[in-house]
Amino acid sequence: MKSKLLITMMMLFVVGTCADSVFAQSGRKKIRLSLSSTTIALLPTFAAFDKGFFRDEGFDVELIQMPATLASTALMTGDLDYNGAVSGVISAAVQGRPMKCLIFALARPLVFLMSRKEIKEPRDLKGKKVAGSTPGASATLLAVQALRHVGLEPGRDVSILPMGGTAAGRLAVLESGGVDASLLSVPEVFFAREKGFTELLFLGDVVEFAQSGFGATERRIKENPDEVYRMVRAQLRSVMFLLDKNRQGEIVDMIMKRWKLSDRKMAESIFQDVVRVIAKDAVVTPASIQTLIDLARESAKVTRPVKIEDVVDFSFVDRARKELGLK
Repeated sequence: MKSKLLITMMMLFVVGTCADSVFAQSGRKKIRLSLSSTTIALLPTFAAFDKGFFRDEGFDVELIQMPATLASTALMTGDLDYNGAVSGVISAAVQGRPMKCLIFALARPLVFLMSRKEIKEPRDLKGKKVAGSTPGASATLLAVQALRHVGLEPGRDVSILPMGGTAAGRLAVLESGGVDASLLSVPEVFFAREKGFTELLFLGDVVEFAQSGFGATERRIKENPDEVYRMVRAQLRSVMFLLDKNRQGEIVDMIMKRWKLSDRKMAESIFQDVVRVIAKDAVVTPASIQTLIDLARESAKVTRPVKIEDVVDFSFVDRARKELGLK
């Protein structure tokens, strides 16, 4: 009963609508896909929704915003069909829940470490506070990676504070002085730069960190393989669309509409940032997945080894690549 109430409450945060979303009349299958935020890093999923790739595959996808860890619980209860926070899927799988990631669309994080104006170097964060997201979610895991990259140990040298799942929230707490630095994505990083905050590090330059895909329970994968395949194919088609140089104007228009931007130059700049980290043909390295696994194990204090094949199932995206003529 509680799970049904939970999903009803979260429906208030549905992001995105489409004119033909009356499920009973469309003839397409209703799919509930959760997203942990509305960040531009999820552009491949939003593009699959906005440009109709999910609809082309026979689905009426409902995008529901909820924290990554909560979404994994909702997957297990059947209140969700797919979890669009891959870090949450891997975290749950590492802890023994039967679910797997099916596709990743970003090979590197589109995330920046921004600090108060007086902090000029990453090492100056020693003894300071950094805003992460929820425990085990992407921003928190990336904060750990960023701090270790500059020689600081989270928890000992720097405190990582859980601030929820949105970059807008992490920007707000940075502006309020509640933290000394924050992990921000696009477009929030543009607003932070305009306000004079310091850009300490672009994590895409130093970290391999697969993102922006989705996962499902092993039961759903086993019982609905055709549905899973078509969902994965829609996401792969979205990745191909975003990397098509002939569609850039169309993509910028979509970004402006989705994120309600009036400045086209900003939208073009945002798109170029995203292109830097999109995984061509949705191919990511084993190292990037292992990073997610290791961070999840550390966060959950899981001592047993976890292999990549324990948390991902690439059989569907491999099949889709072949069908679409990709290497």
